[in-house]
Amino acid sequence: MKLVSKNVDKDGAGNVSLIPENPEDMWHAYNLISEGDCVSCSTIRKVQTESSTGSSNSYRVRTTLTISVENIDFDTQACVLRLKGRNIEENKYVKMGAYHTLDVEQNRKFILVKPKWDTIALERVDMACDVSQSADVAAVVMQEGIAHICLITSNMTIVRAKIDQIIPRKRKGNVSQHEKGLSRFYESLMQGILRHINFDVVKCVLIASPGFVKDQFMTYMIQQAVQSDNKIILENRSKFMLVHASSGFKHSLREVFADPVVVSRISDTKAAGEVRALEAFYAMLQSDPARAFYGKRHVEKANEAQAVETLLISDKLFRCQDVALRKEYVSLVEGVRDSGGEVKIFSSMHVSGEQLDQLTGVAALLRFPMPELEDESDGSQSDSEQED
Repeated sequence: MKLVSKNVDKDGAGNVSLIPENPEDMWHAYNLISEGDCVSCSTIRKVQTESSTGSSNSYRVRTTLTISVENIDFDTQACVLRLKGRNIEENKYVKMGAYHTLDVEQNRKFILVKPKWDTIALERVDMACDVSQSADVAAVVMQEGIAHICLITSNMTIVRAKIDQIIPRKRKGNVSQHEKGLSRFYESLMQGILRHINFDVVKCVLIASPGFVKDQFMTYMIQQAVQSDNKIILENRSKFMLVHASSGFKHSLREVFADPVVVSRISDTKAAGEVRALEAFYAMLQSDPARAFYGKRHVEKANEAQAVETLLISDKLFRCQDVALRKEYVSLVEGVRDSGGEVKIFSSMHVSGEQLDQLTGVAALLRFPMPELEDESDGSQSDSEQED
């Protein structure tokens, strides 16, 4: 998603101008636009004119309209958002208050005005526009002296850093210069990984090289991480995957992604964090039900007691038509984060998101048991009916 402009004041009112560039961006736009928002976009309108003799003539004109959104339809096949609403700005072709349907498409700019931009909506803009927020696979292609650190989204590969250092050749009886050069290169590469890869987002890091270079680097990085107690590397050790590549240049990624083992591993990691959280929730529901709850009312009660360790919430809930209800879900997310809990927002387009939607769309793993909640009936059924 390309961010053209962003004007949001400290009270949360304002507008954002965006250009969706791929199908993933259309999904973000669908999650951003709510009923009651105002959207400006260029559109084609059929205009009828009548001459002095009484004959009518119709033709189509391209004009820019601003509507107050009343209905949103996402055509996933054509990848088009259809927004229906009344015209709210003067236009020589369309009367004020007249209904019109705007088509938001890829590579067409639209301006979105909200009376209040909440944290979830602003996070969605940042995620859509900052590739490092959405790239959940990273790759390091390397050979001795050359490495490229790349971020990979479903649509593109971006080189975030290139490391190019001269390493002295091995000489008989004197390999120390070679070893020192290699250590400097590995250190630069390790620092590059820490600087450019966001491990909160990235689920899998491919380390690719010819020969044993990748293995030697991995051994070096783990040793350094143990010595310096680098928790980022040590805690994310399982995310690294060593694969073969013919060189340390970006084009070698083609052969890496042609490997079916790599493809299956990456697809497994796409929503791995969410899947693991859902599995942990089901396991807790079986073993210690007083620490696992679902349904809006139960989870809110747990949040009031600052008991929520992990909140599982579906992005479907932030598209509800009831503005007050959306605010309640936003404040729930903010409350869990303020008390040091972790929030996982599930996509309703993923299987894990569909499973969570069956559990009202909101669930929580608690830090400590709250058996008193089990005795309370939950009003989540009526909530979920409101949302659908």
